[in-house]
Amino acid sequence: MQMQQPLPPTTVGDRVFFLIGTGAAIWLAVIMAIQGVRSWWALLLFVPVWAIIAYLALPRLHRMLSDLYVPDYFFGRTRTADGLLGDPVNLGVDGSAAQLDAVMTSAGWHRADEITAASTWGIIVSTLTRRSYPTAPVSPLMLFGRRHDVAYQQEVEGNPKQRHHVRFWHCPPGWLLPGGAKTDWLGAGTYDTDVGLSFFTLQVTHRIDENTDIERDYVVSSARAAAPAVQVRVLHDFTTGYHSRNGGGDRFITDGNLPVIDVSAVTVPPVAEHVPEATARPESARPESVRERAREAAASAEQIAQRVPLSIVAGVAFVLLSGLIELAVSLAVDDIWGLLGSTSEDNRMIAASVLVISGLITLAQVVTCVFVLRGGRRSRALLMVLLSLGILVTAMDYIDGQAVLALNLTLLTASLDCIALLALSSESASLWSHRRRRSREASIPAS
Repeated sequence: MQMQQPLPPTTVGDRVFFLIGTGAAIWLAVIMAIQGVRSWWALLLFVPVWAIIAYLALPRLHRMLSDLYVPDYFFGRTRTADGLLGDPVNLGVDGSAAQLDAVMTSAGWHRADEITAASTWGIIVSTLTRRSYPTAPVSPLMLFGRRHDVAYQQEVEGNPKQRHHVRFWHCPPGWLLPGGAKTDWLGAGTYDTDVGLSFFTLQVTHRIDENTDIERDYVVSSARAAAPAVQVRVLHDFTTGYHSRNGGGDRFITDGNLPVIDVSAVTVPPVAEHVPEATARPESARPESVRERAREAAASAEQIAQRVPLSIVAGVAFVLLSGLIELAVSLAVDDIWGLLGSTSEDNRMIAASVLVISGLITLAQVVTCVFVLRGGRRSRALLMVLLSLGILVTAMDYIDGQAVLALNLTLLTASLDCIALLALSSESASLWSHRRRRSREASIPAS
């Protein structure tokens, strides 16, 4: 529950790779759309077209545009990871992280899991099978230039589609609210009603209830009921009452008041102080041993931040898949095996060289991916350079007529390389890969 550090500015290299990946995503989406109208069964290609547009092209476009017109100062709204205006800030908290955690867990709230490959798969399975997942991850929202520090949620009747949830950000030291008031934490509480498509990005997301004030008051009442020592003060007319849309396109209304929950008088039990409730699996998959559950929950916020983000895992997976496909294509060429069986020494040397080079390239990709998963900053940069070169070579071959992008493996591998580049150039991947360098810089005493 330590306050997370602000995201570093995007490097020039990451922006270049980001632009290459975005352009490639739009280009491939257009090609898939053209191929999709040539036969009835090819209409299935509109599924990957939607995926590329919704998860790759539109978010990056929103990110660039929002940096131009969305104000970069506090005015009571969060921002999505794509830069869109998100849920309203409608809660404040006075007290420490341990006191906040003790009150929320006592009130029946669960710490939301971090977004990893395992938790993402867990929320997909729980949603499709309608199985309970009380610690399911929530989408990241930004405030003070960083994602939320901690999120809590409550499922409604074991339905993962409907849940109460609230995100909290620790305020920067010495920071004051507009008007001069002070609080230690700010929060944004909303109620998820269902799962649908985002109005702005077409992504699958939770839809929220329009009246966010009801959820705000529910968080306050649950905290007061759980701990009699909790006090509440209200900053009336913190903002003017208004209605708007959040990053998913859902309408919401608020009266503009800001309740501040004071948990500073709450006594924190030793177990609650050191063992926050944060598991990474659905209820049905949790261990029965209380001691084992407590051991798993004892991971600190710093340890959670060190986990490999989903963007890194996805990028590495797509790189390896693309490499294995290219190696399989090389091995499946009949001419290669014909040359190997040729009586000519030169032909055998040519075929052997092609196979050895293909194998070495695949091996190099595997080794590079291993270093990326271990947090290698240079390995990630090298991988993005290779992916960019591969996409540019494919584009030039397509323009020259040497490559045909139809329903073939060329289109598939180009798409995999594009998705991998966008994943590896994301902000979460950049933040994670640079974490060790920032830690070393922070540990060097100022002269």
